Amino acid sequence: MPTNNIAPLPEDEPQESPVTRLSAEEARRVREQNPPVSPWWVVAGQAGVGVLAGLAGWALTGRQSVGWSAAYGAWAVAIPAAVFARGLTGKFASLNPMSAAAGFLVWEMVKIALTFALLLAAPRLVAGLSWPALLVGMVLAMKVYWLALAFAPKPKKLS
Repeated sequence: MPTNNIAPLPEDEPQESPVTRLSAEEARRVREQNPPVSPWWVVAGQAGVGVLAGLAGWALTGRQSVGWSAAYGAWAVAIPAAVFARGLTGKFASLNPMSAAAGFLVWEMVKIALTFALLLAAPRLVAGLSWPALLVGMVLAMKVYWLALAFAPKPKKLS
């Protein structure tokens, strides 16, 4: 009769959960040590980048339509981001984890749809539209997310 020489599987052995519950005091300390970046600072940065991109486009090419195209591209990112931020910071956004996740998905879809609608409307709203300038404005505004992470408040040391 053959013997069973199979090693036990890892899931057969009792393990401690890798997730530990925090007390209210521990959770407060974690929040204080890792201050969040306000989504409104990101939106303001995107709008500001839109103004700068528009002015730079106009200055570099001498064509006002290129400046408006670059600014419109950045605002096609900033305006939906503002709607998204407003949706996520509303009073129903964090009732429970399930509603927070569902809200995030819904507001992300709204943001994408609004961006798409703004891009479809661009030829009618911007005279002499320059698609390359619009795309440059969009890319610059999207890079503000990385700048927000780079200049986010640094985590505080435990004392």
